[in-house]
Amino acid sequence: MDSKILKTELIQTQSRHYLLLLRWHASRLGNMGKIGVGLLVVAGIFFLGAVQPEKEALEKLKERAETLKMQLRAGSDGMPVAEKNLTNDQALQAFYEFFPRFDSSPFWIRELVRVAQKQGVEINSSDFRLTLERDWRLSRYDIILPVRGRYAQIRAFMADVLQAVPAMAITDFVIKRDDVQSEQLDVRLEMSLYLNE
Repeated sequence: MDSKILKTELIQTQSRHYLLLLRWHASRLGNMGKIGVGLLVVAGIFFLGAVQPEKEALEKLKERAETLKMQLRAGSDGMPVAEKNLTNDQALQAFYEFFPRFDSSPFWIRELVRVAQKQGVEINSSDFRLTLERDWRLSRYDIILPVRGRYAQIRAFMADVLQAVPAMAITDFVIKRDDVQSEQLDVRLEMSLYLNE
């Protein structure tokens, strides 16, 4: 029992000694020194909390880029893609094959609604107009989509839509806010969905 009491008294004495030493050093620093030490501590926290995770994310992206470069160099037939010579017709066919089929338009519209729900964006109504290009094998759905939400939600919605529906392009948008204090924005998005006939 006595040894435990002695250990706790020793720990308390040492901690008091270190606190007094710390106070003495802090008093010698002055205001500018205290600000400098504070900035060093904040910089260390920022490095560990923000810079270090981003370094790890950057390394993952570099690895992904290397993988994609290797896949690009060797096509499915083993011949490097850059060395393949496509005729104009083959290149045009490859271009058209990028776009989804015309009959898949309901799926892409559902994707648009799903992304809006995921981001918490309210879709008020929508207007669709189909345009058939005469000399092209592409059809274009012109979509007017009034949405309502906070700025961050609408921005995330626009980014996610372009990721989820690669054949869609945002052609125009108009932002309106009721007053300066309002967090809710009314945005009129104009988009085009290109489909292969």
